[in-house]
Amino acid sequence: MTGFSRTTGQWEGYRWTWEIKSVNGRNLDVRCRTPTGLDGLEQMVRKSLKAAIARGSVNVNLQLSRDRDMTAFRINQEMLDSLVEVATETAMKNHLPQPSLDALMAVRDVVEYVDAEEDEATLKARNNALTESFAAAVEAFKATRQTEGAAMQAVLAGLIDEIEQLVGQADSLAQGLPELIRSRYMEKVAALLDDTADIASERIAQEVVLLATKADVKEEIDRLYAHIAAAKKYLATEGQIGRKLDFLTQEFNREANTLCSKAQDIRLTNIGLSLKTAIDQFREQVQNIE
Repeated sequence: MTGFSRTTGQWEGYRWTWEIKSVNGRNLDVRCRTPTGLDGLEQMVRKSLKAAIARGSVNVNLQLSRDRDMTAFRINQEMLDSLVEVATETAMKNHLPQPSLDALMAVRDVVEYVDAEEDEATLKARNNALTESFAAAVEAFKATRQTEGAAMQAVLAGLIDEIEQLVGQADSLAQGLPELIRSRYMEKVAALLDDTADIASERIAQEVVLLATKADVKEEIDRLYAHIAAAKKYLATEGQIGRKLDFLTQEFNREANTLCSKAQDIRLTNIGLSLKTAIDQFREQVQNIE
């Protein structure tokens, strides 16, 4: 399921933003981007998301900054010494004024801003604050997925109703198939023979029963009804149902394929094709469900 959340936080001189995005995925795949030095938080991120969700391709991004009063200066002494030497030598050769220190210090990379070093206890407290903030981001993330899930439930329920309606049509049509098969069989026999009176009625009955048995789809229809009932039960259940519905979709497809292959009437074939279309739409939407 798709989802998104963004949570900001601060602690002492630190400020940060957690961002979580997800798209559909058969399994849970978490990718985490954190600033240098915070790689240890990735394990916490994965553990938290694994406990919260079961499916989806999730991207987590952490942006972290520090206030300027928590930074220090560092002089690149080697670079400054080289600049002084070159500038002094050039000034003497060309009879120019000696370069000022301000000008040399303004050269790029001579003065560097660096983060002030902090002790282990401070860093641990900061990471605890980041962890608490991420927990809030996860809750907001779950809320967006639940909102989408509620909307998807109505869509899936509508598709199940459509599938049930098509199965009902196939059921009604299948009940009249034996008589239809017998009628067609007699028409073919009459077209080949001038007189069908010599054909034993028992022989005709045997052939009709054989053809009707091959074309019987009652078992497939019964199983489709059972799958429909199971789908409705899952949709009314709290919790993770995506994998169950995914498996159920495969069973729907299997029965629909068999129904089409057994069909001895173009009307039943058309119903079977419409049924496969509805099942395929159901399968696509199931990928959005956790």
